[in-house]
Amino acid sequence: MKDTITLYITDREGLEHTVEAPTDMNLNLMEVCRMENLGVEGTCGGMALCASCQVYVQSGHDLPEQSDAELDMLDQAFHVQKNSRLGCQIRIHPEIDGLKVTIAPKSDV
Repeated sequence: MKDTITLYITDREGLEHTVEAPTDMNLNLMEVCRMENLGVEGTCGGMALCASCQVYVQSGHDLPEQSDAELDMLDQAFHVQKNSRLGCQIRIHPEIDGLKVTIAPKSDV
């Protein structure tokens, strides 16, 4: 089993970052973005309560279905698109190797 995967994360300035993320630490995408200083706050600590880690999934990866909590939070969030997900709800595992996401704009509220 592969110990790391590659993620392609476009920040809010439009710069693409190639990030190696460990698959053996039970991390989520929000935590990886924070570790890489990509401007993701994760204000609620990964509880799907703030949407500060919202991303747009650009690749065709088969991600787990959204939970009711994630759907409820996105219902209240700004800048939501059809491909919006909360980074805190995307676990880092080998099946998402090559995932491409763009960090959603910050809410001005």
